[in-house]
Amino acid sequence: MQSVNVLQSVNPATGAVLAEYPPHTPAEARARLERCGEAFARWSAEPVAERAAVLARAGELLRARREELARLATLEMGKTIGSAEAEVEKCALACEYYAKHASGMLAPEKVAGEAGYSYVRFDPLGVLLAIMPWNFPYWQAFRAAAPALAAGNTVALKHASNVSGCALAMERLWRDAGLPEHAFAVLLVPGAEASELVAHPAVAAATLTGSEAAGAALAAAAGRVLKKVVLELGGSDAFIVLADADVAFAAAQAAAARTVNNGQSCIAAKRFIVVETIADAFEAAFARALSALRVGDPLDRASDVGPLARPDVLADVERQTTATLAAGAGLALGGRRLERPGNYFPPTLLTGVEPGMAAFDEETFGPLAAVTRARDTADAISLANRSRYGLGASVWTADLRAARELVGSLEAGSVFLNATVRSDPRLPFGGVKRSGHGRELGSFGIREFLNAKTVWIA
Repeated sequence: MQSVNVLQSVNPATGAVLAEYPPHTPAEARARLERCGEAFARWSAEPVAERAAVLARAGELLRARREELARLATLEMGKTIGSAEAEVEKCALACEYYAKHASGMLAPEKVAGEAGYSYVRFDPLGVLLAIMPWNFPYWQAFRAAAPALAAGNTVALKHASNVSGCALAMERLWRDAGLPEHAFAVLLVPGAEASELVAHPAVAAATLTGSEAAGAALAAAAGRVLKKVVLELGGSDAFIVLADADVAFAAAQAAAARTVNNGQSCIAAKRFIVVETIADAFEAAFARALSALRVGDPLDRASDVGPLARPDVLADVERQTTATLAAGAGLALGGRRLERPGNYFPPTLLTGVEPGMAAFDEETFGPLAAVTRARDTADAISLANRSRYGLGASVWTADLRAARELVGSLEAGSVFLNATVRSDPRLPFGGVKRSGHGRELGSFGIREFLNAKTVWIA
């Protein structure tokens, strides 16, 4: 591995450098992984009730430190302060959920068979390498760590370099909650080196939330050493508005869904597929809802949309907008970066977007909404499925009975009816196609990194 000189945290609202972190050398990273492996022996031997108590204390600490943690996330990656506080609260809920339910999820399951007695027990695997992105700097890490730690695994976190401050804050929090030292270890290494870490003998499995390219690189590296991976990758979620939908309500929800986290969310609605009989009304209402949003300083509670996290993210959204307009789409709102310091891009609405255009085919990571018209319900479902991604989808309609019949036709890991797509600690989360494989959260998530061990007693 090659090392860089420093990892920088830069305020996307101003461009000012917040902090610099010396990266771990290859030898230091290996040593931290070894210590994480040694901590596994102690942590996995703890009774489930003791592990649950640590998770419960972590939830309490998250709430006690909410303002401090939220401000750090806002400074490092630009999310609005209100959404940062909500993210910390969601992490606390995840800790509480697994603290309460881990014992039942991990309980042995009796299976009737030819044996005198046979059952399945669930044993932890070891060190989970978690490679996480910057867009939800706490939630992405906690939704991987909470179930893994509850199950008795230990976690080595390789976080995005621009949120190293958030990563180190989580390491301190877990230690203060009573987790054994090194059972949650942060690896300060550049992103280009992340996939190489999976080959370390201490690592039992890996999970990644990030881009297709990062997921493919990790999967290839893990395949060479035969280690399991769970991948939660990109998304281009369809927001399907049928002819009988409440247009005003759907448009208001569409504006919120497209601008969540400043538009930088894998499960944010991105392709708005609208049956043409109501498309004019929907586009007008959607434009009004987006134009009412205030873009500004993310620490100002009056701001609805803050800056994009990095200059390259802003440049990519601009490229996708320009390319889509050049291909024949219409511009109803926005379209250009704001002339002010920081990585600000306004809510932007493109109409007449079709398959083959950048805003339809690619994942857009910013407040860029693309409206595509469908002839009817069947055409809307077909358009929704014309994507290499399959993370989430939502359907907006007055006829929920008919909508439930459509769920099986949508190629997505989650389908929400008359609600925006979100993750929930109680439900499995993940995608299909290029959006990855495996599941996080719920009972499915905790069992991804367990050995389902058959026990046969003659």
